[in-house]
Amino acid sequence: MTRGNQREKAREKNMAKLAGSKSKNALSGTEFARAKEDTAAIMRAKQAAADAKKAGESSGGKK
Repeated sequence: MTRGNQREKAREKNMAKLAGSKSKNALSGTEFARAKEDTAAIMRAKQAAADAKKAGESSGGKK
C-alpha cells in the first residue's frame, strides 16, 4: 500500500498523463469542418477516378 506523499505523487503523475492525452483535436469547429470537407473532396475524386477506370476496363475488355 502506498504511503505518505507517494500516493499524491502518483495521483499527480496520472492526472498529468490524462491531461496530455485528451486533446487529440486542436482544430476549431470551422477549421475541423473545412478539413473534413477537403478530405471528402479528395476521396470523391479518387472514387470518380476508380469508377472511370473500372468503366473503361469493363467496356474496353469485352469485344
